Amino acid sequence: MIQNRFSRLNQYRSMWVLVFFDLPTETATERKVAARFRKKLLDDGFVMFQFSIYMRFCASRENAAVHIKRTKSNLPKKGKICIMEITDRQFGMMELFHGQKEVDPETPSQQLELF
Repeated sequence: MIQNRFSRLNQYRSMWVLVFFDLPTETATERKVAARFRKKLLDDGFVMFQFSIYMRFCASRENAAVHIKRTKSNLPKKGKICIMEITDRQFGMMELFHGQKEVDPETPSQQLELF
């Protein structure tokens, strides 16, 4: 039995959808709009990659198109938003680096001299 090459998940057919955004948050209304946009991404299955970058795995290009269309329907009027889709293979080639948070060195305590 020959298996259809598109019937199974593979690294070239499955996709990642990334949403990058920079939304204004100077007023209470703008913060509310930004929070609503983030919540709609989370409700649609996206997860936070970095503070203003959310991503979602999709089993196919068709599935990715559904989530891209849904994201486009929720775009706020202000701000910058970028939607990018890449294959699982491309996503797997990403190099991630996790550094440690810089900490200021402790100032030495004052030492008393007795003699």
